[in-house]
Amino acid sequence: MFGNWMKTFALMAAIVALFGSVGAAMGGAGGMMIALGLAAAMNVYAYWFSDKAVLKMYGAMEVTPDNREFRNYYAMVKELAESAQLPMPKVYVINESQPNAFATGRNPENAAVAATVGIMKILNERELRGVMAHELAHVKNRDTLISTISATVAGAIASIAQFGLMFGGGRERNGNPLLGLLMMFLAPLAASLIQMAISRAREFEADRMGAEISRDPKALASALEKIHDYAHQIPNETAEAHPETGQMMIINPLSGGSLRGLFSTHPQTEDRIAKLIALASQY
Repeated sequence: MFGNWMKTFALMAAIVALFGSVGAAMGGAGGMMIALGLAAAMNVYAYWFSDKAVLKMYGAMEVTPDNREFRNYYAMVKELAESAQLPMPKVYVINESQPNAFATGRNPENAAVAATVGIMKILNERELRGVMAHELAHVKNRDTLISTISATVAGAIASIAQFGLMFGGGRERNGNPLLGLLMMFLAPLAASLIQMAISRAREFEADRMGAEISRDPKALASALEKIHDYAHQIPNETAEAHPETGQMMIINPLSGGSLRGLFSTHPQTEDRIAKLIALASQY
């Protein structure tokens, strides 16, 4: 847990540095001060509200215990949360054909898990249970804060850089036009690199802990294989429009074309499956 808090602090510090650099490139010392103020406000917003922003972005619908259509899904999450000794998270469903799932929230007491309609169609109950155990492992490991903050703020950094490019940042007399243009291209790249640095190892650990929570690593391995195959055939329009959110999903939802490939933060699915199969002998 201490390690994740340090990563979160480092991420927020990097965000401040990036905002400051972009502001300086676009507007000199005055631009840097404005950007640093915006960075501080963005960090506060990201900590408290980034989970709600991502859920709204994906049009997630909250599932309650009396919802007949998704009653089994809700009961499954409740049983797994009890097994993991976690508070009951809020449960959401996303009307999206691509099979995928993610967890969000600043801590276990304010967590949420979300699964797409598509994942419920292609997975059997045992496989879906493995997936939700994986997402609860992210909650237990407190990965959700850093992944949601990075998704929210990386999108903001990319937007600022695009805005600056559109309106000719760096043209004021004390600014360096070449530096300004360079920062506008490098800021989104730097944001994605921050995400890649924090994401790959946590997926392996969430797989391991998810297998421990569900006591069924083969089910998660089977689910990953199915999701991987279908996710590359069915586009996720929201993820394509906001590629910075792709690192939150259990499987990379992006097509990988153009700069979107920079936001691919997941380990190879084959490696994840192999590790899970090796774990199966322990259960």
